[in-house]
Amino acid sequence: MQYLERMPRSLAKVISWRILMIIQYFVIGYAITGSVSFGAGLAGVTTVVNSVIYFCHERIWNRSQWGKQIASDAE
Repeated sequence: MQYLERMPRSLAKVISWRILMIIQYFVIGYAITGSVSFGAGLAGVTTVVNSVIYFCHERIWNRSQWGKQIASDAE
């Protein structure tokens, strides 16, 4: 029996991770420059680019069986 992560789960993971990363990039941009607009701009650009990369990364890993096991067989 194989378990595949469905696309809605991958999307939910992307969204929750992105929220954390938006906060991180804003804080970094603001801390370095002292500019709210720079922090917001950095957070915005990285959100779009990194979300696409992360989603593709998750979907590629989902095709691999490496490290997966059926829950009833768990130790």
